[in-house]
Amino acid sequence: MASLKGHLLIASPYLVDPNFYRTVVLMIHHSDDGAFGVVLNRPKETSIRELWEQLGGSQCQAEGHVNLGGPVSGPLIAVHTNESLGEMEIIPGVYFAAQREHLEKLVTEEKQPFRLFVGHSGWGGGQLESELEQGSWLTTAATMGHIFCDDLDLWKKLTQQIGRTMMGSILKIKHMPPDPMVN
Repeated sequence: MASLKGHLLIASPYLVDPNFYRTVVLMIHHSDDGAFGVVLNRPKETSIRELWEQLGGSQCQAEGHVNLGGPVSGPLIAVHTNESLGEMEIIPGVYFAAQREHLEKLVTEEKQPFRLFVGHSGWGGGQLESELEQGSWLTTAATMGHIFCDDLDLWKKLTQQIGRTMMGSILKIKHMPPDPMVN
């Protein structure tokens, strides 16, 4: 299977794991050995500023909330647009960071878009491929718009978009209106 790095996993209605109910996961890494990503549409109540104060970091001026990246614990993770602070490129112009000094610069100095995640989503070798075969996930290429939006309806919008694309392809429809019921 081709790597899904830089793609979104959209939980299908058939996915029974409550950790991923109606989630959209940005895939950061995917190989034969396993995969990991972060959930884009699970903001926590904790603000970035509150979390940074709890960690004893420098003065933080960042706005926004921390996101729950998934059920697997681990270091804080940032997804951002500053190449110099990037430890891995996810899609062109979007980077991953987990090193403390990179995170500190993002939350204290940066004015570029970034998202901060507590925890992540992980799969062992072959596990994600099995879930895909079972129909647990839909996939689409990630864009900056998907990654940095704060839309809690992201799951709904993406499932509708994928559904329209699939229906149009199957029925060979050249133009599918946003709401086929008004056709």
